[in-house]
Amino acid sequence: MLNLSVPLLICRVITLLIAFTFHEFSHAQVAVWLGDDTPRRDGRLSLNPLRHLDPWGCLLLLTAGFGFAKPVRVNPYAVTRKNKAGMMLVAAAGPCANLLLAILGAVILRSGLIRTNTPPFGLSWMPRPAYFLSQFIWTNCSLMVFNLIPLSPLDGEKVVGYFIPDSFRNTWNQIQAQGMKILMLCFFVLPYLRINFMDQFVGNLSMALYRMLLGG
Repeated sequence: MLNLSVPLLICRVITLLIAFTFHEFSHAQVAVWLGDDTPRRDGRLSLNPLRHLDPWGCLLLLTAGFGFAKPVRVNPYAVTRKNKAGMMLVAAAGPCANLLLAILGAVILRSGLIRTNTPPFGLSWMPRPAYFLSQFIWTNCSLMVFNLIPLSPLDGEKVVGYFIPDSFRNTWNQIQAQGMKILMLCFFVLPYLRINFMDQFVGNLSMALYRMLLGG
């Protein structure tokens, strides 16, 4: 956990419990609304973080600032029977949940109820409220942008895939079959070629959204 201070670690742990839980719960809730009882039977229609957290995904979020939770199992035949856009709506629910959490954090931070002109933390190791909220907003913005990358197994694959024309569908499916390999290439190989995908794509888009929410 290089350069990871105790206050930042506390912020990320609390944010992880909230952001991942609401992200996955939103997937499950929308699937149930669309007629699929699989998430309920799997125990995923819950706000208990232990139902959703993945150890490796949590470790990534703590150390790298991005991560993942346990995927919610969904029966595509059940959700598309009620709505042809069912799988897209289920996939979009997670990133939308992170956006709503970021908006909520921004509203609180900009309300004037929290002092923003204080140091991130004082003599104690506890983060100040303004510091926590800024990290909370940033992490949820990052999770939203990251999950909307249009590559399997991320949510963006189904969100963008719904709008792909039939003429491009076969090519799209071939790309998605290699989605995990492409992601690994972007995150672990390209940095050695001085192409930092996280900073140049995810980071820049997340920062733009973060500044927009905070009016900067």
